Amino acid sequence: MNATLAGLLLYVVLITVVGLAIGRRVTGTGDFFVAGRALGPVLLFATLLAANIGAGSTVGAAGLGYENGLAAWWWVGSAGVGTLVLALWLGPRIWRVARDNSLLTVGDYLEYRYGPSVRAAIAILLWLGTLAILAAQLIAMAWILEVVAGVPPWLGAMAGGAVMTVYFVAGGLLSSAWVNLVQLVVLVCGFLVAVPLAVHGAGGVSAVLDAARDVPGHLDFMSNGSSGWMYLMLLAPAFIVSPGILQKVFGARDVRTVRIGLGACAAALMLFALLPPALGIVARAVAPGMENPETALPVILTEGVPAWVGLLGLAAVLSAEISSADAILFMLATSLSRDLYKRFVNPEASDKRVLRVARGAAVAGGVGGVVLAVLLPSVVDNLSIFYSLLGVSLFVPIVAGLHSRRPASGEALAAAAAGVVVLLVARSAPDGGGWMVPPAWGLLAAAVAYGVFFAGRMVVRGRRAGAA
Repeated sequence: MNATLAGLLLYVVLITVVGLAIGRRVTGTGDFFVAGRALGPVLLFATLLAANIGAGSTVGAAGLGYENGLAAWWWVGSAGVGTLVLALWLGPRIWRVARDNSLLTVGDYLEYRYGPSVRAAIAILLWLGTLAILAAQLIAMAWILEVVAGVPPWLGAMAGGAVMTVYFVAGGLLSSAWVNLVQLVVLVCGFLVAVPLAVHGAGGVSAVLDAARDVPGHLDFMSNGSSGWMYLMLLAPAFIVSPGILQKVFGARDVRTVRIGLGACAAALMLFALLPPALGIVARAVAPGMENPETALPVILTEGVPAWVGLLGLAAVLSAEISSADAILFMLATSLSRDLYKRFVNPEASDKRVLRVARGAAVAGGVGGVVLAVLLPSVVDNLSIFYSLLGVSLFVPIVAGLHSRRPASGEALAAAAAGVVVLLVARSAPDGGGWMVPPAWGLLAAAVAYGVFFAGRMVVRGRRAGAA
């Protein structure tokens, strides 16, 4: 066993022990789902940022930086923009609704505004889509282990899935919030140290820039290749309405915590967005013929920096993948146990029974994520599926539900269905949706469908009132 692998295993043991220790304090679904609504600004910021910096933000963003250069900033930067919108607009408002009505999940909110049919439809849809983003985190973990120790990808995915499932099952949001704080410290330190030393090892800033100038468009910020401002339509809406993010927001102790935690997370995401693409650009300068761009980050951290820096950087990347994975398990567990089981299968289930189902759902989600990771071995492809589906199905119903006095299930279901169908059609079109990216077409279709059904309902209501 080499020293780098031994160090990573020691770190994994540490965060698992922390998660299990905190999990002993969890006695009911209130602690498991929303941490007793007691998260302060620091813990909320830590758990949000750690959850948002995952496989796509590290391994995926570095791969995009390797291929497309500076324009890869928009992959993580767009998430920061969406989080800022959530901090200034939607977050405080939906937190008040959740507090006043004792809502624990986004499914609770959807039923409160629209009824049980919307809750069930969205829960099933998101369960299928969420497995894709979980698989992306496990793929990134597998690549780290493959580069460091030659571990087969399938075995690396299984090992990563086992670690994050163990500590999340123990304590849900309460465990993950504290583990995320540990992971965040390692994550930030790792990248802040690794980037300048990797640049130095590649010959300095001038050498890296000279190599980048030799690649057409590599220093263009707004758009190059598949990267650029168009990620705003894919990522920003998803980060405004993500159930995993909103349910963490539900755990805040007050509105001030929501604003500070989300605002700080948005600023940190937009700053962090520079680091992985920078490492990808450095990797392009050092190894221009890399066959798989998504291995650029683990390769530069094992070959382009001193061993101790590589260990810190790899621990940072592993932190990012595990922390995002537990946020995804959070969505899966709460969706199945409360939105489906408690609401439709066994409404009389006790709090302890629902908690057991939530933990079982987390285990099932972990297994499903491992299987999908083996079948779809691309980080960015998996994340694109999830973020697209999330945005077009949830954005319009959640936002409209907060601003409409008379929402009904018909328009919410129509919006979600229209958004998903148009998204799939646009993705399968030869030109990829033409002058707008597929998620933009899906959002437009969802908004139009919601408006048409809402207007139709108002017309029918008006006619009935006139006839009476």
